[in-house]
Amino acid sequence: MKGKMKVQLFYGPGDVRYEDIDIPEIGNDEALVKIKSALTCGSDLKTYRRGHPTMIKKASVFGHEWAGDIVEIGSEVDNFKAGERIVAVNSVPCYKCYYCKLERYSLCENLIYNNGAYAEYIKIPGNILKKNTYRIPDKIDYREAALLEPLACVVHGIEESNIKTDDMVVINGAGPIGLMFIALAKLKGALVISVDLSDERLGYAREFGADYIINGSKVDDQVQAVKDLTEGKRGVDVAVDATGIPGVWEMTILMGRKGAVINLFGGCKPDTSINIDTGLLHYSELTIKGVYHHTPYYVKKAFDLITSGQIDTVKFITADMPLEKLVNALELMGQQKGIKYNITT
Repeated sequence: MKGKMKVQLFYGPGDVRYEDIDIPEIGNDEALVKIKSALTCGSDLKTYRRGHPTMIKKASVFGHEWAGDIVEIGSEVDNFKAGERIVAVNSVPCYKCYYCKLERYSLCENLIYNNGAYAEYIKIPGNILKKNTYRIPDKIDYREAALLEPLACVVHGIEESNIKTDDMVVINGAGPIGLMFIALAKLKGALVISVDLSDERLGYAREFGADYIINGSKVDDQVQAVKDLTEGKRGVDVAVDATGIPGVWEMTILMGRKGAVINLFGGCKPDTSINIDTGLLHYSELTIKGVYHHTPYYVKKAFDLITSGQIDTVKFITADMPLEKLVNALELMGQQKGIKYNITT
């Protein structure tokens, strides 16, 4: 398919430009998709503000949460056809490297990210088309389907948190990822505490099922405020960070009871570090883990959650905004206004 398309190009931190570029040409095993919905994401906000290691070209199309219509397929594609409504995630493991052989697919040494959602068209590489692409049922809107990638990451995080029925769980951060953690923790039967600095976001947390909310800016000690809500003030069974702020990581660790699971999910700036009390870690037998990205298994679980209606996906979308207003949408996210914005072309 020849011609030009509108895109948002990332040139560097704070420098995103609305321009015309060539529509991508596809290979024999690839597909070209007309994007119908592209969602804003905290990772895209980080990219806009400080760059991203995968954005190494002078100008890169970014964005990775999308859904759309196939408009062209390569000659070797036999599992999809033009005209189908589809959603795909942004990577797929190679299944051949050291970590893939250990079945740690999110740690694949050969992950190549397929960015480019903030555009009129996107090309799907053949490996993603085969393993991490799904047809969207008629009952599901493009905006709902586009939640697949972040939800798959959070499903991974929830499964690694080992939440049991009636566990007390704290989620630090009530942005889009934190709200997904709340919704999924409630499906596990947990009692959920949501901690954030924004009353607006804490209001969303209530809507997604949080049993308790704490505005960290209005208490003297966030850690103690969380512990005060637990039996014997011992601390929570599971503590999750969804902020990517080192200081909040440290507080998250302190919120757990003895034997707690601490999931440090939010990605911090490169080359940052935290302090951990070695006595607390050792004598309280804490399990502290990081969880990153998704795998095809968690993508399928997330897709099933969306299509079955177990997650109220519509509530994650604050408003629709045209592609040319992308920077405005990212700025609103940076001001903690709204949850996600649906970028339309």
